[in-house]
Amino acid sequence: MRNKIIAGNWKMFTTVPEAVDLVNSLKSHLENVDIKGRKVILFPPFLQVGIVKHLTGETEDIYVGAQNCHTMKEGAYTGEISAEMIASTGADYVLVGHSERRQYFHETNELLSRKVLAAHRAGIIPVYCCGETLEERESDSHFHVIERQIAEGLFSLDAEGITRVIVAYEPIWAIGTGKTASPEQAQEIHAYIRTLLKGRYGEETAQNISILYGGSVKPANAAELFGKEDIDGALVGGASLKADDFTAIITS
Repeated sequence: MRNKIIAGNWKMFTTVPEAVDLVNSLKSHLENVDIKGRKVILFPPFLQVGIVKHLTGETEDIYVGAQNCHTMKEGAYTGEISAEMIASTGADYVLVGHSERRQYFHETNELLSRKVLAAHRAGIIPVYCCGETLEERESDSHFHVIERQIAEGLFSLDAEGITRVIVAYEPIWAIGTGKTASPEQAQEIHAYIRTLLKGRYGEETAQNISILYGGSVKPANAAELFGKEDIDGALVGGASLKADDFTAIITS
């Protein structure tokens, strides 16, 4: 059975004191809430990863990840962070291929495939992001775009390796714009991704891979999105920076 996951991507927000306040507020909100059966993953900025892990260390069902990693284990790569460094903080996850990394830093599917392998090398789980632009959707090429991102980014993995991946579908046109893919649009792509995984790895494996939706998820739309068969949770942006909103999404 695949996991239900609510992940919060803090992006380039929160100073260290702000991160401490946010985690403590979230823990307080969740103190008397039953989230059994759901994983919560927090993706703070690099400087806060170890601190957030320390603060959540004894909190059941809350996990920590980083927002990016380098492909290499170590070396003369000033300013970069390896997957091994992330793992050394006690974090268990790393985002790979977020649309902002693809857009602003020109990360290719081939590079992201190497980052997925780097995460596995370090023993952490990559959350592999994919999604189309508004132009690609309006030109009806979004299925082809998603197919390339999945195939080129993940299909170098063997049958065991793909089981240690979470996929996140994030339509770029719905990130930070206030627009959200309708539950039907999101379900259509999630089902398509699962079909791609099935074609490569078989039905049983595909049915056990969690696929998250990311794109202006809010308390008001979370429950309807989560009600769809192939949507296994969310990768939340702005709403994850507000403990009350994030809690409402977690419990939707």
